[in-house]
Amino acid sequence: MPADLTDARRWTRDGTTLFLAEADLDEAALGAPSALPGWTRRHLLAHVAANAGALGNLVHWAATGEPTPMYSSPGARAAGIEGGAQLPDAELGAWLRRAARALDDAMAALSDEQWRAPVQTAQGRTVPATEVPWLRAREVYVHAVDLATGLSFAELPAGFCAALCEDVVAKRAAAQPSGPALVLEALDTGGRWQLPGDSEPIVLAGPLAEITAYLTGRAHKLTTARGEPAPVLGPWL
Repeated sequence: MPADLTDARRWTRDGTTLFLAEADLDEAALGAPSALPGWTRRHLLAHVAANAGALGNLVHWAATGEPTPMYSSPGARAAGIEGGAQLPDAELGAWLRRAARALDDAMAALSDEQWRAPVQTAQGRTVPATEVPWLRAREVYVHAVDLATGLSFAELPAGFCAALCEDVVAKRAAAQPSGPALVLEALDTGGRWQLPGDSEPIVLAGPLAEITAYLTGRAHKLTTARGEPAPVLGPWL
């Protein structure tokens, strides 16, 4: 986990507040496309609500020792999002708020020992429960941008964006990328990350917000020093 528990818990709370504010839209706006291909904003609300419940399963696992997977299957996860996106506005909003509150309450009840308990993510990684708040912070902050209401990564906490870059770079590096090697330099914060590849490194420099958007596969303004488009990255998760 690229952030300590205190930071991750704070970002989870603040990110949830931000997401709920950005998601406070009328019926027409909720039905409009999000920044994610094929998903409306309703799909994003349903996804974030379902994610709170799924991470709540991991908190239950940590609290009781009873193995409780995030989702029963990938198909069930997708069906839950699609079904949730069809809910009336009031029901969808209530589910989103209720699920977020339940997750926060469950995390607040964990003891120090329970926080250290091993759980398994939807990707099959075994991690301590201390990683759950980071997973939720990542979810709410990034998807708040994906709602496409005008919010950008520049408006997210710089510390969160730096931690997210570290997280994404680690995941991409572990996947043994076959594209060009990259050096990413955040000119406003001094952050620097490297991605291995099969060629001489390409340097991409710009604001931390643009580096974060690029690494997570979102719209960005980065170019090479010669003004060429930044190499296209494959899926992050």
